[in-house]
Amino acid sequence: MGLDHAATKPHDALAAILASDMDAVNTLIRERMASRHAPRIPEVTAHLVDAGGKRLRPMLTLAAANLCGYAGGYHVWLAATVEFIHTATLLHDDVVDESQQRRGRPTANLLWDNQSSVLVGDYLFARAFQLMVEPGNLRVLEILSNAAATIAEGEVLQLTAAQDLSTTEDIYTQIVRGKTAALFSAATESGAVLAEAPAEHVTALRDYGDALGIAFQIADDLLDYGGDSAATGKNVGDDFRERKVTLPVIRAYAASDAEERAFWTRTIAKGNQQDGDLDEALRIMAKYDALGTTRQTALDWSDRARSALDALPQSEMRDILSDLAAYVVARLR
Repeated sequence: MGLDHAATKPHDALAAILASDMDAVNTLIRERMASRHAPRIPEVTAHLVDAGGKRLRPMLTLAAANLCGYAGGYHVWLAATVEFIHTATLLHDDVVDESQQRRGRPTANLLWDNQSSVLVGDYLFARAFQLMVEPGNLRVLEILSNAAATIAEGEVLQLTAAQDLSTTEDIYTQIVRGKTAALFSAATESGAVLAEAPAEHVTALRDYGDALGIAFQIADDLLDYGGDSAATGKNVGDDFRERKVTLPVIRAYAASDAEERAFWTRTIAKGNQQDGDLDEALRIMAKYDALGTTRQTALDWSDRARSALDALPQSEMRDILSDLAAYVVARLR
């Protein structure tokens, strides 16, 4: 989901406060994405790294460490680790989804090939594990390695649930926790653990990251049925055309009558889509307020993220993280 088109931009405020640390993160990323023997690795990695992403996940690691008073240097290593894991998953996702565009540019699998994307993604995962070991903190290693496993598990679950109209809201939430929220929560929790924060602060930041990630993904799924293509970086209806069973579809299908369920079966389960089907999907969603209730769910998760921060001491950084949680769903209001 794009984060550019709203009245205020807390991610810009976050980037300004963390500018020197993010410079160090970017330097470390460029050093570690190099390969003496396989020049295609930095070529493919640079294509995605240089595509203008907001670096939100590594900034969350730095922010959590900052908020908890960390004075060392290894938060930079953890932030780079988080970005490498994220970049690796993007490379793999584009192959799985047969995507042709990412952040407004051709995907790596389109410019090179699927084999290069998969193998470079594997390389970045390996680099991530090398980086996460270096701080010598076993608890941090556990958090980030668990997140990597959870992300992979979530992707496989999404694959098995694809085009399956029996997918429940619980399964959908589990998928979202895996593919998106796991890395958000690992980013914030690991920063707090590195800073040796009290247990209640670690828990608060973990819960914040989890709720923020879920709100972020639900908003992304909702905007696919009514967002601004220029703002979201994807075309309206892409998820429908790719037959993804996201929360708006789950809720519309659950409320549909027999004729409407036959429509969903034809278009999503069987993939027999025709001109006008997206408009019909939107009509059914409007009839049962599937988009409205999905919007409210995203707002509820955003509120949950902000509430989690109440356990932390008052500070400018806490306020920015709270604003960020409101911001990721700002265009849904």
